[in-house]
Amino acid sequence: MKESRSTQQINEPWTRSQQEALEALAVSSKQGLDTTDIKARRKQYGPNRLRSTQTKSAWHILIEQFRSLIVLLLVVAATLSFTFGEWVEGAAIAAVIVVNALIGFVTELRAVRSMETLQRLGSVSAKVRRGGQVQEIPAAKLVPGDIVLVNGGDVVTADLRLIEASKLQANESALTGESVPVGKQVEPIEKDVPLAERANLLFKGTAVTRGTGEGVVIATGMETELGRISALVEEAEEEITPLEKRLGQLGHRLIWLTLAIAALVAVTGILTGKDIILMIETSIALAVASVPEGLPIVATVALARGMWRMARRNALVNRLSAVETLGATDIILTDKTGTLTENQMTVTAFALPSGDIQVEGEGLKTEGGFSRNGTLLDLCDDETLRRALEVGVLCSNAALGQIESDEDITAVGDPVEVALLVAGAKAGWERQDLLDKKPEVREVAFDPAVKMMATVHNIDSRYQVAVKGALEAVIAASSHILTAEGEQKLTDADREKWRERNNQMAREGMRVLALADKTMDDPNANPYERLTFLGLVGLLDPPRSEVRPAIRAAQDAGVRVVMVTGDQPATASNVAAAVGLVEGKDVKAIHSRNLKHPQEWMEKDQRRILQTQLFARVTPKQKLDLIAIHQENGSIVAMTGDGVNDAPALKKADIGIAMGKRGTQVAREAADMVLKDDAFSTIVVAIEQGRAIFDNIQRFVLYLLSCNVAEVMIVSLASLINAPLPIRPLQILFLNLVTDVFPSLALGVGEGDPSLMERPPRDPEEPIMTRRHWLAVAGYGLAIALSVLGAFALAIRWLEMAQDRAVTISFLTLAFAQLWHVFNMRDRGSSLLHNDITRNPYVWGALGLCIGLLMVAIYLPGLSNVLQVVDPGVEGWGLIVGASLVPWAIGQISKQLDQSRYR
Repeated sequence: MKESRSTQQINEPWTRSQQEALEALAVSSKQGLDTTDIKARRKQYGPNRLRSTQTKSAWHILIEQFRSLIVLLLVVAATLSFTFGEWVEGAAIAAVIVVNALIGFVTELRAVRSMETLQRLGSVSAKVRRGGQVQEIPAAKLVPGDIVLVNGGDVVTADLRLIEASKLQANESALTGESVPVGKQVEPIEKDVPLAERANLLFKGTAVTRGTGEGVVIATGMETELGRISALVEEAEEEITPLEKRLGQLGHRLIWLTLAIAALVAVTGILTGKDIILMIETSIALAVASVPEGLPIVATVALARGMWRMARRNALVNRLSAVETLGATDIILTDKTGTLTENQMTVTAFALPSGDIQVEGEGLKTEGGFSRNGTLLDLCDDETLRRALEVGVLCSNAALGQIESDEDITAVGDPVEVALLVAGAKAGWERQDLLDKKPEVREVAFDPAVKMMATVHNIDSRYQVAVKGALEAVIAASSHILTAEGEQKLTDADREKWRERNNQMAREGMRVLALADKTMDDPNANPYERLTFLGLVGLLDPPRSEVRPAIRAAQDAGVRVVMVTGDQPATASNVAAAVGLVEGKDVKAIHSRNLKHPQEWMEKDQRRILQTQLFARVTPKQKLDLIAIHQENGSIVAMTGDGVNDAPALKKADIGIAMGKRGTQVAREAADMVLKDDAFSTIVVAIEQGRAIFDNIQRFVLYLLSCNVAEVMIVSLASLINAPLPIRPLQILFLNLVTDVFPSLALGVGEGDPSLMERPPRDPEEPIMTRRHWLAVAGYGLAIALSVLGAFALAIRWLEMAQDRAVTISFLTLAFAQLWHVFNMRDRGSSLLHNDITRNPYVWGALGLCIGLLMVAIYLPGLSNVLQVVDPGVEGWGLIVGASLVPWAIGQISKQLDQSRYR
């Protein structure tokens, strides 16, 4: 897809004159379309609406809970049980399936509504000229060629080519990433400018902040730039999370393992002439033993617990499986405006003839002072600063709400004018107080052609003029300059010096305005002549205070941070340096015009893109391309954003992260995670939680599989030597749902290792179970199986017990061996007594609960009959305790040997 698709009736309208655009659309600006034209065009182009997207129904989400190979194995096991009349076993397995589905459904219930907010834009009205008459119509009825009239405060309802503009500005930040309102004009623009610089166009979904204008509709519905983003959201494929991939791989391995063991035992049994009914019973036992029934439940609960922890830290996760993905993230593509910065213009500096002055405080907070070279200033001591602040407050259309110390205040108006009012408030001046002393008698509104604005105020019998605007315009209209010694003649050398100072501030990423004033006798005289130049004011969208340490923490954890913004390259470079993303301001951003189409990327282009940390003026399509190239390079990509233009990329990324406060509804609903506090540092906290969750998942999967492998080995070895089954199918199921699940849940909700963020991100291709883990599963499983079979043999041969009692002993030996086995899950290098397992209170609670349930199973009439267990007696309990501790002892010895090897 090209960077900008052609409009419905005119190609590259920003390059055409107003008249050429009108002629191409066959319309007169004075008359507009007539009824015949409207009907024909509506039939041709359809309504001015975005295409609706199909949302996920609750039924669809419920069905998705069963799309897991682990669940499929459970279904097969339940089916086998029902087929051969084992109703209790079948019902128990079915209950596991239902419980897991309900947990996943309730936790993950959400609908994909990314486009619903955009749809509402079609319900507003538009003012149009049709048949020579101005009328208001539903925006959905607009067609290409309509003449639309806009005023400050209007929402733009279609893409327009402006034919008239008077002091017109539009807020396009949600669409383009531009952090301040954009001034509009009507003159043609060169062909290759990016979307954010097409100043003679208005775009659907943006807002007019000031001025008036008229434009001809050049695109409606899905052909608008907003429609193009809507289409990108639909086309962006939601990535399968690493956890889903790994659980799928694990499920495949378990299927083949189960089939192989079942086939081996069946063939062996047939060859040795065993009874067919016995072989059916054995196959059911193997099916039950080989499938970790607790795995889906424990994984879901562990992820849900992670979601809850993240929510407490202001990170709301929409997609359950996305929780773990954060732990694998190795690159964050971050927007600038509102993520790294406050998204609030702030006066940060004055360049005055008396010297440079720094302004403390940020955003809409009115606390802060003025300093020169680190020394706080008193306004009484600096006449130039006092007059500059006064001009900034008087020459304004903005308004502040009630001011309270150290609190954000409400504001209405242009963000630059709001910032000047806040700077005045830091000096203790409120605009209304000044107006009470110096009533406004006239305003000369900002004119893009003049590049200045002025207000005229009554002061006794004379009039004070306050002027602000572009330096070139203000300094040309000035004849004097206010210095520390008073007003002096402004020379050409002075003008050149201030031009260079203006350029220097602009290179530092500031938005720069010049300030001037004068007094005059006639309020209707020209305000733009013989002014006294006061100096420059520099404004920035300041970096968020917590971003620098958060970026450092991410980098220390091996996570790269890359800025991808729609703003100017100079602004991107300065913000990146301010937050510590790059060293120094000399690091240049790649401009969007230098990003080729992916099909044209050579190997050197890909290498340069993968190494670059700053991208500026980037379009929504280019964001998708950047995500794709990093994903193809093997990275797990997190993408932040808050605007409509970010929605496709948020959906495409492995983890889409939207801002909760400043973000648009569209961005929040396309994302996997929403930051309630809009803080970049919350992302780092979430990554740490994601890493802890993966460690927990890896730990409980190792625990579950080693317990299940032990059960398989017990059944298989007993079958191979033609011995009685040491443990019955329903007993296995009881253990899988009790002594497996509760300790696993405890492992799954552990706090995690404090050193998690000192490690690099794990390999995204690394499976949940590595070769080392599978060897551990086999070793632990064999140790448990041999201890159980040994106890079973001793009970029959040495203690000469009846078979039911011997089976009870093997059942309880297996149960307690699995319970003590939880302590073998401690990390390598940790202490025997003080480690992450012994410090986990949930582990001790789970052990107490399981022991209680085992006692109930043995001594409660009815349940003991169902499980076919009896009281083992004192001798039996001694054998059970001794044999069950053997696997724990072997595990602890292997941990110590492993620890000494890695010292």
